[in-house]
Amino acid sequence: MAGILDLLNSDLGKQIISGVSGSTGNDSSKTSSVLTMALPVLMKAMERNASTPEGAEGLMGALSSKHDGSILDNLGGLFGGGVDESVKQDGAGILGHILGSKQQGVEQVIGQKSGLDAGAVGNILKVAAPILMGVLGKQKQQQNISNSGDLTGLLGGLLGGASQSGPVTQEQTFLEKVLDADGDGSVVDDVAGMLLGGDKKSGGIGSLLGGLFGK
Repeated sequence: MAGILDLLNSDLGKQIISGVSGSTGNDSSKTSSVLTMALPVLMKAMERNASTPEGAEGLMGALSSKHDGSILDNLGGLFGGGVDESVKQDGAGILGHILGSKQQGVEQVIGQKSGLDAGAVGNILKVAAPILMGVLGKQKQQQNISNSGDLTGLLGGLLGGASQSGPVTQEQTFLEKVLDADGDGSVVDDVAGMLLGGDKKSGGIGSLLGGLFGK
């Protein structure tokens, strides 16, 4: 199964980046950077939430009803006249549910690394979150997933091995650090220092995550 970042490199991914960029008024390359960092973080947070029976049941229910993948069938319509406010409200609800109190810290870290302020990152994520749920909903249908074990497998597969056992990689540490952000801003320096100090040959966070998530 292709990883979530392979999606961003596909034709569908380019359409998503272009649409999210246009609808939020942000530069497309910065939007791409935000999504490259944010989607694995959101997936990892969802995987954590789905590790409890209640969390898995809630996610299964959402993917079976509202987020069944139909949003992907008409992205031209979604982005055509500007993204509808109800979609953004849905995205805000998804982010609040997945990230909880860590949302502000996640947006700060990604904003610092992408060169956008946290508010702009938040706007991008509000539009991207329902699309990500749609991707999961479509995958759930295609793979005929009906139980929480298979759902966890789907999330792990899209993360491209981030859930597998073995040595902890720098990318996994990044994900854990971001998800452990408590919103006080101090994690920004920790993560930036870890990334900048840990891999000087890297082209930045996109390539760091790309190495883990299937690029």
